[in-house]
Amino acid sequence: MTNAENPAGGTRVSPVRLALASLVGTTLEWYDFLVYGTVAALVFDKLFFPEFSHLAGTLASFATLAVGFAARPLGSIIFGHFGDRFGRQKTLVVTLVLMGGTTFVIGLLPSYQTIGVWAPILLTVLRFIQGLGLGGEWGGAALMSVEHAPAHRRALYGSATQMGSPAGQLLSTAFVTTMAVTTGDSFATWGWRVPFLASALLLIFGLVLRMTLPESPEFARIDHKDAKPKVPLATVVRRYPKTVGVVFGISCCNNIAYWTGSIFTLSYVTSELGKSRNTILTVNLIVAAIYVIAIPFMAMLADRVGPRRVMMTVAGFGALFAFPFFTIVNTGNTLLILAAVAILVVVVNGAVYTPQPAFFAALFPAEVRYTGASVSYALPTAIVGGTAPFIGTALYAWAGSTWPIAVYMTVLCLVSFGSSFLAQRLPTYLDDSSTSTAASGAVPTHSTAPTRA
Repeated sequence: MTNAENPAGGTRVSPVRLALASLVGTTLEWYDFLVYGTVAALVFDKLFFPEFSHLAGTLASFATLAVGFAARPLGSIIFGHFGDRFGRQKTLVVTLVLMGGTTFVIGLLPSYQTIGVWAPILLTVLRFIQGLGLGGEWGGAALMSVEHAPAHRRALYGSATQMGSPAGQLLSTAFVTTMAVTTGDSFATWGWRVPFLASALLLIFGLVLRMTLPESPEFARIDHKDAKPKVPLATVVRRYPKTVGVVFGISCCNNIAYWTGSIFTLSYVTSELGKSRNTILTVNLIVAAIYVIAIPFMAMLADRVGPRRVMMTVAGFGALFAFPFFTIVNTGNTLLILAAVAILVVVVNGAVYTPQPAFFAALFPAEVRYTGASVSYALPTAIVGGTAPFIGTALYAWAGSTWPIAVYMTVLCLVSFGSSFLAQRLPTYLDDSSTSTAASGAVPTHSTAPTRA
């Protein structure tokens, strides 16, 4: 797609360039977020909660992981407000600084043995700030890709934002694995810090890239006071509560699948099944590589048959796969564990997660799209995704078995299945001409957006 005039009279940048920029930016932000989750599963219980038992320390470590997710809805409200009021591009620069700067500081944080109780307190505060940044990141990156994309390729271009998650996991897991292998016993003292400190270099690179991006043409079109609500969140709550509920429900499946497969399983197979730390890190590394490669193909499928159909079908499969997943993992066979995690993370999570930027963006009008999509996406990520390792650990401690975790996964996948079905009743606000009938307050009677299955 060549550069063209946008509705505001400026230039519309190539969607390919925007997709690449979204990919690089979100990769850096997810690297910051996921390197924490990986290290938390391995050593944070000993470094920041040494007075606790192993179980209590693991729960406390995962609780700090959940704090970052709890902050995401607040971050989505704050940065969604500024993204809808003042622009997508400026907001994305701020979220990158928050994430990268906070990650660097965590790498300098003294342990419990050095400063006592202040160590876990500071860790929790920094994790909260991380969550604020990531809460505003996804919506802006998704909209910058989708709002520039051709109508028949919105899922594909929007999937560049989703590739940031596995790409960030690939980068963070590779870095942590390398440090764990090369530093050996020193990993728990100083080796874990290096991946955090390296975020400073990533931050500089990301800033240079994002500060050169143009504004979204959809935002440029409505960038005048009459078209923008003073409080976008109030408009979303008042006018689109059903949409928020449907988006929340759809996101349950990918959140429980990803965080159970990537983080809880990492802790479970090392502490309960006796697998080595490096073996399971390698499993996660391979799965992340497969995931990155698979996303564009899943996006093209969504563009062809409709995102809603893909999400509904795979959510149903996820409900059926929950019990077999743990049966396979509990064999203790490394290759079978790799296959099970790959199915859960790449297929169940990936196929539901990949079409979401295009699908969710179309469900909200441009003037509240950043807030609507961000808040709707952040709530299930915090409530379901952020608590998944903690709840999984607690359920296993309660039952001494993985069956309650499988039941929990099944229920959440069924919620996504039902929500995907209900989504067909919602109006959409993106069409081939990049205009929205919702700008004047009207609800469209039909939509030409490819996100209607």
